[in-house]
Amino acid sequence: MYQTTDFRKGLKIEIEGKPWIIVDFQHVNPGKGSAFVRTRIRNLETNQTIERTFKAGVETVGKPDMEEKEMEYNYSDQDGYNFMDQTTFEMVHLSHDQVGDNKYYLQENIRVYILYFNGNPISIELPNFINLKVVETDPGMKGDTATGGTKKAMLETGLQVNVPLFIKEGEFLKIDTRTGEYLERAKV
Repeated sequence: MYQTTDFRKGLKIEIEGKPWIIVDFQHVNPGKGSAFVRTRIRNLETNQTIERTFKAGVETVGKPDMEEKEMEYNYSDQDGYNFMDQTTFEMVHLSHDQVGDNKYYLQENIRVYILYFNGNPISIELPNFINLKVVETDPGMKGDTATGGTKKAMLETGLQVNVPLFIKEGEFLKIDTRTGEYLERAKV
């Protein structure tokens, strides 16, 4: 069991038999009344985010029966996405709902972590940064860099990001998978 003092961002907890991850938390000690912890948590099965308050030092949450396995993304089909364990060569299939918006970061042979809850695969965890190729963007205008403007760019996986005006088609970009934002040109 976890106490409220154990809470931190990224901690995986179990509430009412469901796996959750703490997205954000704040310890509040009001002038009157008892202290509490205000959290924003995301369900790892459904990606639903809710806010929940716990009484500090009183309430506890469970430790989920979770396991992470490193796997390699192979391909997608109409039913979902297929991954392979590189040590046992076991194939794992995740549905479109389980992968969600992470589909925009999946490239062939990328290594991800499959999250298991009670022995069943429920979601994937991506590396923090990936390199993707720009397949479509408007040409930049010469001399328009002083304003720090941005334009839309379509990447090879279908992800659309805002990029600086000097980015051209065919370039590789480093993307933060946690925020979906452009960081810099990738050194390929």
